Amino acid sequence: MRNPETTKHDYGHALLIAGAYGRMGCAILAARAALRSGCGLVSVHLPQRCVDPMQAAFPEAMVSIDPSDTRFTTVPDHLERYGAIAVGPGLGTHPDTAQALLHLLEARPAGVPLVLDADALNILATLPKEQFSILNFQLSILTPHAREYERMFGSEDPAEVSKQCNFIIVKKSHRTHVYAPDGRVYVNHTGNAGMATAGSGDVLTGILLGMAAQGGGDPFRMVCKAVEMHGKIGDIAVRKQSESSLIASDMVENLRLVSTDITDC
Repeated sequence: MRNPETTKHDYGHALLIAGAYGRMGCAILAARAALRSGCGLVSVHLPQRCVDPMQAAFPEAMVSIDPSDTRFTTVPDHLERYGAIAVGPGLGTHPDTAQALLHLLEARPAGVPLVLDADALNILATLPKEQFSILNFQLSILTPHAREYERMFGSEDPAEVSKQCNFIIVKKSHRTHVYAPDGRVYVNHTGNAGMATAGSGDVLTGILLGMAAQGGGDPFRMVCKAVEMHGKIGDIAVRKQSESSLIASDMVENLRLVSTDITDC
């Protein structure tokens, strides 16, 4: 239960860097999921030609506008104002975007959680693995599916990778596993086959972002709760419809039916 004397500023400001011209659905799904997950404010950093679609589809979002018409090229100013940052859905892998991602890793203020998904992972997969040790991965959460993980780390044990690189790994599958740098492992048992649909991972990124922006608690437990919630909203959906008809927007709408309280994380 929320304190009635609070305002939106008490629940964190999330920054989402996502989308490119022609790929705005990813950003819209993730942004909506972030706000539905309980944070007070969501800003989305977008190419100029993507601003109108975002504001029409999701009027609650604020926008930060990239100088490029079509892709992410420039890190937003004043990153210290945000409680958490997520980057990757629908971003593309253009060299300008890859360079901007590396600048983001360098510029992120200490203590601000960072969620890396989709094309952010695809860009990182092109880097020599020895470069990972000099990147700022503190309080980072990586969310690869099996193929993304293999591109980045081959057959390496996720528990060992998490420990060596000092980030949380959410390895997405039918039974998603979460690995912490301190050796803890969580196996999720919510979710169903209907969630194998376009945009499902973008919804998870939004949930992680929205919960992380609120701050406090154990990051590993917060990630585990977000993964569990993601499966639960898929399970709620298939109680009302078939697995084959489930789409990511259904999952976002069902976030209003689950608890997003992070006080127990």
